[in-house]
Amino acid sequence: MWRSVQTWRGIALIGTISAVALWLAASGQLVLYIHPRYVLFTVAMAIVALVLVVAAIAARAVVQRRDALQRPPGSVDLLAAHDGQGHDHAEPHDHDPLPRRRERALGLTAAGVAGLFVLGMVLLPPATLSTATAEQREINATAADVQALDEAQNADAAAVARFTVREWAGILRQTSDLGFFADKPVTDLVGFVSPDADDPENVFYVSRFSITCCAVDAQPLGVPVHLPGWQEQFPVDSWVSVSGEFVSNPSAQSLQPIVIEPSGVEAVEQPREPYLF
Repeated sequence: MWRSVQTWRGIALIGTISAVALWLAASGQLVLYIHPRYVLFTVAMAIVALVLVVAAIAARAVVQRRDALQRPPGSVDLLAAHDGQGHDHAEPHDHDPLPRRRERALGLTAAGVAGLFVLGMVLLPPATLSTATAEQREINATAADVQALDEAQNADAAAVARFTVREWAGILRQTSDLGFFADKPVTDLVGFVSPDADDPENVFYVSRFSITCCAVDAQPLGVPVHLPGWQEQFPVDSWVSVSGEFVSNPSAQSLQPIVIEPSGVEAVEQPREPYLF
């Protein structure tokens, strides 16, 4: 059994992970984990890996067949007969010695952990990052975008209407001057609902994750919305579209100086590409 694990664990894991990557790409869900510019590279590497896996399996089959043909009639395959025991010395052979019990235990444990990881990839449905991750990484910790503020100063109404959570979050990090926002309404700002930790009853964030490479480096961005009792209409992590005006925050608990006073909030479907790139 040990030699079988040694022989096939790497091949099985690489093959499964490559197949999962191709399935995610074909179903359009690979962008839930990586930046779109890396999809083609990932697909190419997955195809190469699968070709190598097939070649490895074929090569192994050829070796086993050759050994079987070279073995004298009536002889016994001692390696197979004593597989995993590690103490057969009836005949000398040139195979590597079997590892000790402790090494085998560590190897089997590592293979088991890797197998569970791959099994989770296969069985658990793909999902976007959510409020749980946003709370761990602190919303707007990296939202400062000087370029967004400069562009907003001279932007016309059509350009302002196209601002996403990224632009608004960057601007809010740099100015709390209400005069700046006087002629800049928020139009159909789409994101998922994440409560404000300081006043979760009255304020929530319209949130998105910004990704540079993959989900590991995703940074949560958010624009605060003042809407008392929002939980009764919009569950945490549900997706909404918000329109309204920026005003001084009426909340006494929230630390956000400026919030959206919504003129309309409606539930929407999660976008095909939920992250901002």
